[in-house]
Amino acid sequence: MVSKMAAKIREEVEVPEGVEVKLSGKMIEASGPKGKLAYKFDIPGVELKTEGQKILVEALFQRRKHRAAVGMIRACLANMFKGVTTGFTYKLRVVYSHFPITIKVEGKRVLIQNFLGERAPRVAKIVGDVGVEVKEDEIIVQGINRNEVGQTAFNIEQATFIRHRDPRVFQDGCYTVEKA
Repeated sequence: MVSKMAAKIREEVEVPEGVEVKLSGKMIEASGPKGKLAYKFDIPGVELKTEGQKILVEALFQRRKHRAAVGMIRACLANMFKGVTTGFTYKLRVVYSHFPITIKVEGKRVLIQNFLGERAPRVAKIVGDVGVEVKEDEIIVQGINRNEVGQTAFNIEQATFIRHRDPRVFQDGCYTVEKA
């Protein structure tokens, strides 16, 4: 009788052309035409190995948390490879009907001025090495790290969240309309 704990979980992740991968312990560095990303996968019971143009992700046990960890690492590696080859772009639309909103980028902050007629600007933080560009009523957030791009877009969206008013009437704000 073979127990479930005896078998290993193995996933192979193909490294695309133009991407160079360096593995040292549990740290993976991927570099490509857009830049360089590094991530540490410090998960007990999961091992990483390189084999030619493939990365092997192995879990020593066949438990649910180990299967989930292997899937998470596979998805993170796919995001790293896409980031260093093509990058990530989120587009946000600025919507207003009551007061014209002005968006400015200052250093690592996005200033949203005249939102609902407020005197003080609302501020959203730019995370990491993410570029934010404003074109009329559109905000473009670009970068190579998917987590940082998504968090920056979310920060801009959350900065314009409206409290204590009817959301059916006051639909002003910045909303994510496209992810690429």
